[in-house]
Amino acid sequence: MKQEELEERKSAVRPGQDLIMAGLAGFEGTRRIAGLHKEELRQRFSPVFLEDQLTRGLEAEETLRRFLAGGTLPVPEREISAWEAVGEGGVLAALWNFSGKMEAGIEFDLKKIPVRQITVEVSELFHLNPYRLLSAGAFVAAADNGARAAECLGQMGIPAAVIGRVTEGIARRMFHGGQEAGFLERPQPDEIEKVIKRRV
Repeated sequence: MKQEELEERKSAVRPGQDLIMAGLAGFEGTRRIAGLHKEELRQRFSPVFLEDQLTRGLEAEETLRRFLAGGTLPVPEREISAWEAVGEGGVLAALWNFSGKMEAGIEFDLKKIPVRQITVEVSELFHLNPYRLLSAGAFVAAADNGARAAECLGQMGIPAAVIGRVTEGIARRMFHGGQEAGFLERPQPDEIEKVIKRRV
């Protein structure tokens, strides 16, 4: 289903639906940072770890990227009622945009968002928020049965997880490991900008 068609179906997003994410948070940004700071990362991480972390799952990311570019998803239409691609500004920007377009409240747990260990490590090294870091080949979505949708994606080798749910109203609540962490703020500049400025 095309994104424009889904936007006409705001009523399809209902309180109680699962909120899922497919793809990896900040992975595109991580790969770009690795390209900009190869030597620095090689001094900190073993070449084997870097190679494994930066190449594993690229095929799944490319699969999702192709589908998203065409305005569709690689899951049966009945599994997903609405979705938003993750890109600049990371998964937090996508969640903000999704909630706004669908005029729906959301709550989600940062610890449930799929993220690769190398992204966590690189984000710590450069003092970045991995959830505000450039992503590609990823999306957030509402589903009646998020576990089933995530399983469908997982069978294709695409990381996916239920990260929260759609709620009444328009509040965007964040949790961290089950503990409330406040409300989602408006999208910020992508974290990769900090790394690019550091090189200038």
